[in-house]
Amino acid sequence: MRMNSIEKALMNNPVRAAIQRRYEAPLLKRLGGTVDGEHVLEIGCGQGVGTQIILEQFGAAHVTAIDLDPAMIDRARERLRDHGDKVALRTGDAEHIDAPDDSFDAVFDFGIIHHIPNWRASIEEVHRVIRPSGRFYFEEVTSHALARWSYRTFLEHPEHDRFGAFGFVHELETQHLHVGDRATTRFFGDFVIGVATNHDS
Repeated sequence: MRMNSIEKALMNNPVRAAIQRRYEAPLLKRLGGTVDGEHVLEIGCGQGVGTQIILEQFGAAHVTAIDLDPAMIDRARERLRDHGDKVALRTGDAEHIDAPDDSFDAVFDFGIIHHIPNWRASIEEVHRVIRPSGRFYFEEVTSHALARWSYRTFLEHPEHDRFGAFGFVHELETQHLHVGDRATTRFFGDFVIGVATNHDS
């Protein structure tokens, strides 16, 4: 599901970028460590701020970044041009990731899966493309936030089968993505942030 114009503006502005750099990235790094020298996928890359963070703050060797919106891919390409062949940008769907099994050492989700109607399918795909012992870094918006007047009035999200923090973590565990104590909620349960490890052998 694509974002409406209001959410695009909210998700692709300097304030959001600063939150990602100064709050989300350090927290995710504390929970899951860096990805030095690893090959990483980012789902829903927007204009490329998350991809830049994965390269510069987490130390990835290469990032494949996908987004449903070709205009966002064009913006990301402009932002990331100095990173050269360390980045592969393409239009893509987190429910149907165009990559072989076990392709990536890590996958990053900066608030994308809650946009997807069949969000469980996207977690299944994330699990499929992460190699055994690879990690899934996530920052997600919960049903607690989506029930707020501001979200319901100004933003467009699927309305049925939304997840709370516990439900999201439970689904990860069901898909053999083990979280353990590496997840936390923020802003009264509106967000769940954490890291899961693929326990397939």
